[in-house]
Amino acid sequence: MEEIITAGVRQHLKNPIAARFGTMLAGERTLNGRHEVVACGYVDDKGSPGGNEPFIGKIYPDAGNSFELVAINDVSVIGACKAAGLAMPELKPNS
Repeated sequence: MEEIITAGVRQHLKNPIAARFGTMLAGERTLNGRHEVVACGYVDDKGSPGGNEPFIGKIYPDAGNSFELVAINDVSVIGACKAAGLAMPELKPNS
């Protein structure tokens, strides 16, 4: 599953080869009758300012494990992860 998540997120990065992934959490749920795995984590895309960026995505097992990136580096990500039951750790600002 980690490969599906990292490959899916890399497709949306400016510098996908240099991307380093930090903490990732995932949980299964059924929403509107559809089974999905919600994945939250942090990625450090060396090609963008700010370092570690939070992301949230979904994997759909009933659709060949297709991945959908919901949001990356957006203020809504941490709240959406918490709402899905995935409490992401707070990152310390880069010094």
